[in-house]
Amino acid sequence: MEQNQETEENKTRPDKSKTTAKLIWLLGLACILSVIADLFYHKHVHYDAEDWIPGMYGWYSLIGCGVMVLVANFLRKILSRKENYYNEAEDD
Repeated sequence: MEQNQETEENKTRPDKSKTTAKLIWLLGLACILSVIADLFYHKHVHYDAEDWIPGMYGWYSLIGCGVMVLVANFLRKILSRKENYYNEAEDD
């Protein structure tokens, strides 16, 4: 009886890999549409580069987030402690 419940539950649950793939495609489509929309309205820019590069704010945020991830990885290697860091102090 338990096997029947598991198969019925699996039928109602969406496939995780298919759902993830659909979400990634949907996010990519939203990004493309936002870059296309950026081409068709007048922006009040502060710097000339904002007008030269299509989708400048998207590219700027993508690069900024990438830099933050790289810096966080570097800092993690420098600042991290061993897993048993606090246990070593108790043993002394």
